[in-house]
Amino acid sequence: MTFNRHSFLAAMHEVVRPRTYLEIGVDDGLSLTLSRVPSVAIDPAFSITKEIQTDVHLVRSTSDEFFARPDPLARLPRPVIDLAFIDGMHLAEFALRDFMNVERYTTPGSVIVLDDMLPHESHRADRHRHTISWMGDVYKVILALRKHRPDLITLQVNTGGSGLGLILLPDASETELHDRYDDLVAEIVTPDPQVVPEDVLHRRDAVSPDEIVNSPIWDQLRHLRDRHRPTPVGAFRDLYATATWTTRQPAPHHDMTT
Repeated sequence: MTFNRHSFLAAMHEVVRPRTYLEIGVDDGLSLTLSRVPSVAIDPAFSITKEIQTDVHLVRSTSDEFFARPDPLARLPRPVIDLAFIDGMHLAEFALRDFMNVERYTTPGSVIVLDDMLPHESHRADRHRHTISWMGDVYKVILALRKHRPDLITLQVNTGGSGLGLILLPDASETELHDRYDDLVAEIVTPDPQVVPEDVLHRRDAVSPDEIVNSPIWDQLRHLRDRHRPTPVGAFRDLYATATWTTRQPAPHHDMTT
């Protein structure tokens, strides 16, 4: 099967079996149609044209404004995000803040998906938009997390189009990124033109989405959030280490983000 961002996200809904879902960047609502659980969707300018099939709290604001609320997840049955999809402002510092804010409401069994992690041309990753399809420099978030948060499992996912990022084992108590945010922004935000690393452009470290979806890890990941049959984080890491995920040739470039 050839995965694009929506078919991979649909597969994540299936294997993660989230109890709650949060989305940053709603647009016309296509990705939101995949949810069947209580959801929160945030976008300052959404224009939904698709039929939503679950209870959803639609928030017309920026994600920064939303997370600044005293109790942002009050509309969910529990203040925990089991599955999140981040596709907001296409600038690295915004995407990093979105990840930081989402992580505050996760468990080790939560899963975070980020869009636009694998630009295939450097000019599409410039911070100032001058192309029809534009990813911005958000690809830097995965690279920064690998460097500064080695406790996370971070994967580049070789889907069609602009590629995805997958983050496992988030830690709601972690403060490293918050404490060093200004320094991190100074490190990752650079003036145009952006120089995207060759490994990113050619997807050398990207993992086949088929292998991720068909991995044996998902049962144990769900047990991380199960109070009756908890799986220790260390045991999950051991299982993850046995996964024989390999890189693949770049997926065809379609379903580009605009």
